[in-house]
Amino acid sequence: MKRENVVGRANVEDTPELEAYYRELEQRELGALWNVANEIEPWHPQPKSVPMLWKWRDVQPMVRKAAELVSAEKAARRVVMLVNPGRREWSAAAGLLYTGVQVMNPGEFTSAHRHQASALRFVMEGKGAYTVVDGERLALGARDFVLTPNGTWHDHGVEAGGTQCIWQDGLDIPLMNSLDANFYQVHPQTVQTPFPLSRENWKHPYSPVFLYKWDASFSELKKEKAFEYRNPLTGGPVMPTMGARLELIKSETRKTRHTGSSVYQVATGHGWSEIGGQRFEWEEKDIFVVPSWAEHRHGASGEAVLFSFNDFPAMRALGLWREENFNR
Repeated sequence: MKRENVVGRANVEDTPELEAYYRELEQRELGALWNVANEIEPWHPQPKSVPMLWKWRDVQPMVRKAAELVSAEKAARRVVMLVNPGRREWSAAAGLLYTGVQVMNPGEFTSAHRHQASALRFVMEGKGAYTVVDGERLALGARDFVLTPNGTWHDHGVEAGGTQCIWQDGLDIPLMNSLDANFYQVHPQTVQTPFPLSRENWKHPYSPVFLYKWDASFSELKKEKAFEYRNPLTGGPVMPTMGARLELIKSETRKTRHTGSSVYQVATGHGWSEIGGQRFEWEEKDIFVVPSWAEHRHGASGEAVLFSFNDFPAMRALGLWREENFNR
């Protein structure tokens, strides 16, 4: 029990009688709130996730080795997960966000499926990649950003004439599982038959745009130094539970902290981030995370672009968003 000698906080001293009482409660699948209250109701967020940086030079050989050892067909999705040591029980990279690096060889494809979890992808390298979302076929290039919103049928692969392709997956699988709300279905066909998807009278809670090309996004980024991928119909986030953005880093950013977690990938350049008092040096294709409520700032000596996805839409929808900015 975490005791606190503060009015309004649990501060019960153990006695032999109480210890016997606790054993009786436990035998009946009961418990005393005062024994856990200070832990489960902290003064401020106490994330189990820790700041992490995965260097691409360490991740890359393991990703390519997976392509040699496991077939795309048998793996269903051949992905090397990035798992936070504080969130192993959820296979999460930070908070309740999952990320992994998927690799596909020319001529390979995944079978069509759908799930309750929302998903997004940021293409890291390769030529000839494609995805099919609810029947719409989309050609993917390096640094393109693509959505497979929850409930949409999707499959993807690489053209036979393409090259080995690698992309980062981002999903809210841990959130769906923590809410006991996850579902998974396999399409009656191995792959979808492509057909044009109508946007007329769009009623879905996610963006009608599934593919955001790099050149157009980068052009917008240069105007504002920050670019939010948005639903063009609402101006809001691309999906109800996850958002994504690009940041142009030319110098040191202001230190900030907020509720909600972020997963970053270095799209271009090199620089550094201070997260929760730790300094991380990063370069292109490195991936790092900022846990909820961790103070952080970024910097670059030249010019760098950071891609990131987050759970901010879920935080805002639940009335849990809070942010603090610091002068330094």
